[in-house]
Amino acid sequence: MAHFTTRTTANAAPEQVLAVLTDPDEIRSCAPVPFEVEDLDGLRLETGSLARVSGSLAGRRVGFDVEVHTADASGLELTAEGPISIDVLYELEPVDGGSEVTASIGLRDGAGFTGRLLGDGRTPQGRRARCRRRPHRPGC
Repeated sequence: MAHFTTRTTANAAPEQVLAVLTDPDEIRSCAPVPFEVEDLDGLRLETGSLARVSGSLAGRRVGFDVEVHTADASGLELTAEGPISIDVLYELEPVDGGSEVTASIGLRDGAGFTGRLLGDGRTPQGRRARCRRRPHRPGC
């Protein structure tokens, strides 16, 4: 699994940051990949929410089923399952003048052709797929 973490300070209270992180229109405006929300059981992401989103990734049309595990003043945790799996955790901590925001994203290889194309080869499944494509590579 590839894992990425970054930290920043926002000039807003944790509740205000959470409001942005859980509003589909706000998420769409700053997302690195354009997407559409096809199905969301409510107006915003909240604990227990389920959603279906789709967009283009690596030139292919893909869809993800999103499950929100936690959405409260301490942060947002969700999982997106599709051709690859994405684990997302935003931790929010109040600090003087705003919030410290720690964002962690974990990527897990998926199954199927698209999952192999999008996966990074760091999991056993990804390594097997990479070695099937290029058996001469080191580690295969």
